[in-house]
Amino acid sequence: MKGPFALLGATWTLVGGVYGWGAVGHQAIGYIAMQFLSPKALELVQTSLGTTYSGSLGPAAPWADQVRSLPAYSWSAPYHFVDSEDNPPTSCSVSESRDCGNGACVLGAIANYTMRVVDAGLSDMQRQEALKFLDHFIGDVTQPLHVEARALGGNQISVRCNGASTSLHAMWDTGIITKFLVTNYSNSVTTWADALAARLKSRAFNGAPVSSFVSCSSVTEPVKRSIYSDIATLSSLNSDALDSRTITPLACPLAWAQDANKLDCSYVFKYTPGTDLCTGSYYDGAVPIIETQIAKAGYRLAGWLNVLFDGTLGLPH
Repeated sequence: MKGPFALLGATWTLVGGVYGWGAVGHQAIGYIAMQFLSPKALELVQTSLGTTYSGSLGPAAPWADQVRSLPAYSWSAPYHFVDSEDNPPTSCSVSESRDCGNGACVLGAIANYTMRVVDAGLSDMQRQEALKFLDHFIGDVTQPLHVEARALGGNQISVRCNGASTSLHAMWDTGIITKFLVTNYSNSVTTWADALAARLKSRAFNGAPVSSFVSCSSVTEPVKRSIYSDIATLSSLNSDALDSRTITPLACPLAWAQDANKLDCSYVFKYTPGTDLCTGSYYDGAVPIIETQIAKAGYRLAGWLNVLFDGTLGLPH
């Protein structure tokens, strides 16, 4: 079963190769989240994912990218991103009504699969798939080029990384991360994830309080909302209500998309054409941004699942 709005996705087309964070980035997000799960959320994750994924969000995180090119899952392609119709680096913004009016984007997908993962009327396999989609999509919404329409999220922009030609999108997905892990962490995603989690546990990350990572303040939301209010909103609905798109957009996915989208104006698109972007100042500036975004995604994923299953954020902040 594809989900209550899967047929919307079936009408979309997508140019191949649009992936948010490569497998390593998504694995890191899952491994980070595992270190912050509350008891009931941890039990659900371990039971649902089982031996296939070693009971961990880390190995399960790339699954949604692995299946999206298969005919049986082609409908899921639009749920990995939201096409923000802005103009970076001059102006950046995300509007759910403008950029995701029919719900067939990553913002609607997070709501959809949050409801499905707790739906007792679904099979264990369907609920496992919902968990894997959540694991992946909360990561996607932190990737700056997954919340951007310009040049298909940077896929149509050719750049150089470590002497090779690639796209701006692919470089942010995998190119920079690959070089960074080889250089600093012996190419070990778990070692990197452990290091990022340790920094989160110190309650500050790159000078920012980690409590700000789970903030859901939105420029379009006049009332202060949180993961708690988002989960409460979803808990009061059924799948028909979600399918009709009659609900108020969730505060957190939108705020997190806006947070990532700002980076398209402040950094991502501000490069010197013709230079190798995986060396020098652009690379040096991109690394802390990527580490922060990966850490945010893992922290948010844990908080989202904790409120959903334990009723508490359960995070050091």
